Amino acid sequence: MTQPALTVASLIRDEQLRLACSTWLPQGRYELMELGLRQDPASELERCWEQFDAVLLEPGVLSIEAFQRLRAQGRILPAVVLGQLSGPMEYFQDEVHLPPDQMEQLSYSLDAAISRCLRRRSSPESGGEHGDSESHAGESDQSNWRLPHRLRERLGYLGVFYKRDSSRFLRNLPAAERKVLLRSLQRTYRDLLISYFRDPAAANQALESFVNTAFFSDLPITKTVEIHVDMIDEFWKKLQLEGHKQDFLKDYRLALMDVMAHLCEMYRRSLPPEAIITSASTSVAPATPTSSAPSKARSSDGLAVKAITASQVQS
Repeated sequence: MTQPALTVASLIRDEQLRLACSTWLPQGRYELMELGLRQDPASELERCWEQFDAVLLEPGVLSIEAFQRLRAQGRILPAVVLGQLSGPMEYFQDEVHLPPDQMEQLSYSLDAAISRCLRRRSSPESGGEHGDSESHAGESDQSNWRLPHRLRERLGYLGVFYKRDSSRFLRNLPAAERKVLLRSLQRTYRDLLISYFRDPAAANQALESFVNTAFFSDLPITKTVEIHVDMIDEFWKKLQLEGHKQDFLKDYRLALMDVMAHLCEMYRRSLPPEAIITSASTSVAPATPTSSAPSKARSSDGLAVKAITASQVQS
């Protein structure tokens, strides 16, 4: 049975971004509602909030005052913020950042934002990342119930974390689309490596973006390793040509380990409760990270930063 379309509010004014959103959101799965060019996008979002399941946001379209008003009324939706990676969350509780040059991953990022919302709101005992009382300080009890309830009605009780869309798995995409998605993932992984030792906040955002798409596109682990190896090989050749040492590149294995740890955690969380119960009853322990909290990018390394900057790998 075909899944109903998810209705997405688009608060985007940039013409190229608007066109990219229309291009990369599959018709039939998503219905895009353009609000960015309205005179008061925040008021339109507030007025039609019950119709929307998620939001696309271009930084600057919502004023701080408008956002504070929406938040005070509990009108907070899963969001994809389309802009350069800039560190911590700035707009919505359940937001995912996506750089403008990686729009091919937009549908996967939306799935990630929605699944994060379902997971956090369906597990109040976990308190979210900052504790439930702090996370939901501005949200009413009614709004806390309505949005997850509406999403579960459309996506199934366990949400998109369990019911991934197999038609958008990498192996099921047409050859041309598969190639485009892989190139986009390579750019994301490149961002991760470049910022890994010098900008932990940006590295964590790039890591999250890569892992979200890898999970929802069912990217093979062997392909993830291949992307890492190819990228390190590219860096090695540039450093060699420019006469720099390459020994420090082995430290970037930490980035690959972080990606694998995040992926393990996402797959662990995707298991339905009955599978976990069955596994426990047969004394078969699933392979999971030792900690449920995702690891953070390592602190800066002066030598690595100097050599990478000198080689100008940021083409």
